Amino acid sequence: MEQPPGGLTQAADASAAAPSAGPEVSREPEPAPDLTDPHFYINRELSWLEFNQRVLLQALDPAHPLLERVKFLSIVATNLDEFFMVRVATLLRKYRADSLDVSPDGLDTEQQLTAIRERASRIMREMAGCWTEVLQPELAKHDIAFLERSEWSDAARGWLRRYFLENVHPVLTPLAFDPGHPFPYISNLSMNLAVVVRHGGRTRFARVKLPDLLPRFIQLPPEVSGQPKETFVFLEDVAREHIGMLFPGATLQGVHLFRVVRDTDMVIQEDEADDLLESVDRTLKELRYGALSQLVVESSMPHRVLNILLENFEIDDDVVERTPSRMGYGHWWDLARLPRPKLKDAPFSPRPLWSDDNLDSIFDEVRERDHLVHHPFDSFASVEAFLRAAVRDPQVIAIKMTLYRIGANSPLVDMLIEAAEAGKQVAVLVELKARFDERNNIVWAHRMEAAGIHVVYGLVNLKTHCKLCLVVRKETDGIVRYAHVGTGNYNRTTAHVYTDLGLFTANPAVVTEVSEVFNYLTGYSNKRDYEELLVAPLNLRAKFTALVEREAAHARAGRPARIIVKNNSVADPEMIRVLYGASRAGARIDMIVRGVCCLRPGIPGVSENIRVRSIVGRFLEHSRMYYFENGGSPELLIGSADLMERNLDRRVEVLCYIRDPAIRNHLVEDVIDTLFSDTSRAMELQTDGSYRPVEGAPDAPPVDAQARLLERCSEQD
Repeated sequence: MEQPPGGLTQAADASAAAPSAGPEVSREPEPAPDLTDPHFYINRELSWLEFNQRVLLQALDPAHPLLERVKFLSIVATNLDEFFMVRVATLLRKYRADSLDVSPDGLDTEQQLTAIRERASRIMREMAGCWTEVLQPELAKHDIAFLERSEWSDAARGWLRRYFLENVHPVLTPLAFDPGHPFPYISNLSMNLAVVVRHGGRTRFARVKLPDLLPRFIQLPPEVSGQPKETFVFLEDVAREHIGMLFPGATLQGVHLFRVVRDTDMVIQEDEADDLLESVDRTLKELRYGALSQLVVESSMPHRVLNILLENFEIDDDVVERTPSRMGYGHWWDLARLPRPKLKDAPFSPRPLWSDDNLDSIFDEVRERDHLVHHPFDSFASVEAFLRAAVRDPQVIAIKMTLYRIGANSPLVDMLIEAAEAGKQVAVLVELKARFDERNNIVWAHRMEAAGIHVVYGLVNLKTHCKLCLVVRKETDGIVRYAHVGTGNYNRTTAHVYTDLGLFTANPAVVTEVSEVFNYLTGYSNKRDYEELLVAPLNLRAKFTALVEREAAHARAGRPARIIVKNNSVADPEMIRVLYGASRAGARIDMIVRGVCCLRPGIPGVSENIRVRSIVGRFLEHSRMYYFENGGSPELLIGSADLMERNLDRRVEVLCYIRDPAIRNHLVEDVIDTLFSDTSRAMELQTDGSYRPVEGAPDAPPVDAQARLLERCSEQD
């Protein structure tokens, strides 16, 4: 773990212990610290790994239902894969290009890679221990068993042989590697067997991929397992046991499992992107052959086999992760789907704000006052009802919407198509560069274009990450616009497990500026003087900085000064320095940052007025809220932006003021205050970069904030 800034704590202690010289002795003001000092920052990549450590702790926590713990293990594995596919891959590109970049915390590229590998390896070892020593034995207690090859009975072996011949053998393709056969292409995240055989008097090498279409967990029938338990074996074990059938006449000498993780970070050069759709499509094809950022192999793999892989992947040994245990724990999500409701979180029914039964009244209600939804406690069906009302209302003449992560089956797209076919003007911005959803979004874009929707593919050098929907309605007193401004994607699946906010408003000042944002996205608008919205990359950085500095001025003047940040990441060095400045001025800063936080709280003379917490629980904390006490006239913003360089400078983001006092008070007093009361899932960031559990009052029961919000949701039904 990183160490606190050298000498800072000791200097503060010495100053506190020194006797007072009395009021008659004047003191020289302490010199302002150099806020660019690397000691004041936590490394972004290591902070992200610490977040995954907190997720892994949930898999180890017996307070969660057992299959939910399995799900947390799968989430950590998936997160690490994406981390190596993007963040580590980017650092490797810099390292191979001899980049001299130094991170804000003072580490060069090589130092970062070394620290990342050490920390990630430790997490991977802990994941393996979590499975073999904790979760697997616990599942066995609940009649869910997993057999190793040595535990297979004769009956199981016979059944698995037939299973292999009928279901696995037909889809396996051995690919030889010799002078007549080039080294085979090996796809990203694939599980593979490196097979060594003796053939024709020579030792040969072949690769066999275990296709994703095959189930990782093969369930034995009760009559075969000989017990009433749900009994599973692993696909790789079945393939290894029978792999010789693919090489008749050859002598099998070794079978070794390995897995590859490739660079999938999409980079599109602006001067090459005359057609963004074509560029994204071409880049996706090129990424299939991205350089390896991680090669996971069995620890028993012989050096001669490993060297074949290293030479042909053209990588060094430092990219290799050796493991004596299972790999690819992302597949464990399938186990979390087992129909065992007693081993899962109790289901709940989100509150409906609107439904198909009251579509006719939605616009009247929004015009009368603003409305808020807080997912997953409030149903995403209310957002769908808002759009469905717009589609079916003959007075609605236009709909505009941004779509970032649409999902595999989106009723919203069907509704937009229905609106276009009904003759309404429909314009949709589909962000083709939404990471890992690029191909899916291309398919949706083509479908909407074919239906006559005006589809915009985003801006070449910016990702469009804001969550906006605008409805234009022709009413008796003229044109009236209605908007939804959200913190999360228009995605029904994630809205059930992510905490997000959505504001419905007909406030003329807000909807006018939302309309201007769409003009910016679809045309050539140069408007920058937004008042109700903070829009990146146009004015968000400058205006947010001004809000923080205004709070600092209030603190210096002795007026109420407090900032609350509730978001996913705080990593932008310039913004961190602004927050440090407000802390030095005396403003109290309370933060709930779920993931990456590069700010060090508690540094005397720099950040002693800042506290940072992270909550990892049943739901993914995804909403973004920014509160400013403002000398007693509080202001609150919600929206899509985190405090990261990419959100402030390289994405189109929107934060929106909450002008309704009742909604603002609800978010601060009922939501934010509840989150800060958490003593069950909350952990507090220490100056040294570590996280410690937040402790409640002695003898007081732990408070689970998300559970408490769920209880309130049920009470209001």
